[in-house]
Amino acid sequence: MKKPVTSLPPEIRPEQSVELLKELHILTRDGTLNQDSRRKLKQVNHLTHFIKPLIDELLTDSDEITLVDHGAGKSYLGFILYDLFFKLQENGHIFGIETRQELVDKSVALAQRLDFKRMSFLNLSVEKSITSTALPVRIDIVTALHACDTATDDAIRFALHKQSKFLVLVPCCQAEVASVLRKHKNASFAKTSLSELWRHPLHTREFGSQLTNVLRCLQLEAQGYQVTVTELVAWEHSMKNELIIARQTGQVRQNAESRLADILHELNLDELRERFIYPANFGD
Repeated sequence: MKKPVTSLPPEIRPEQSVELLKELHILTRDGTLNQDSRRKLKQVNHLTHFIKPLIDELLTDSDEITLVDHGAGKSYLGFILYDLFFKLQENGHIFGIETRQELVDKSVALAQRLDFKRMSFLNLSVEKSITSTALPVRIDIVTALHACDTATDDAIRFALHKQSKFLVLVPCCQAEVASVLRKHKNASFAKTSLSELWRHPLHTREFGSQLTNVLRCLQLEAQGYQVTVTELVAWEHSMKNELIIARQTGQVRQNAESRLADILHELNLDELRERFIYPANFGD
């Protein structure tokens, strides 16, 4: 016979809803964590540690904070953020944007069960979310946790259109740049000795992934954001571990766009210019 669990795992914050964590299948019904759930909870809780100061800063000017989580999936991040920071506020709203209708339906049902009234879930593409009347004209914070490949770039585009004050991004599976490097590999060998950085297939994948995030940072700096790049959690917990936090300052880094263009040209990536180089004041 199983012994009843008398205390919660130390990863659970005192203020967190045990009911929510069970509904998200992070906690089992008897209040335990398996190894996969422990890793997932550690990542999400650590991310909320970075987001809380941004929320606190916004609260000094307004209590009508809006947050959009792009590529929300099962909305672990949105639900935990609401539980920790929005539930006790009178105002503020979290929107989860997801292209899979079945996940949207499940999130809507869960928010209703938990009485999380200021959460909305929308089955929209990025293109439609930019113009959707279901979303405010401006969004304060845009998050994207492990949004695969170009989904992170889509979240950036959305944030620029919505003139977001903050972006919090944990990119995943960046394949597009690597595929273009691979396509032009022979031409690059003749053009630059830097092609040795991605000559081997493993290096193509890894270099492509790092390069993608470098280009994203330059893109944001060219649009008036101050960018910080750090680790989300220790590498043993996740290999998808790069955290990009961008703060809108309105101060454009003067050489960001030219350096971005130079890198694209030098590495035979000119076909990606439209993805990474936007007109000045793109979201205005």
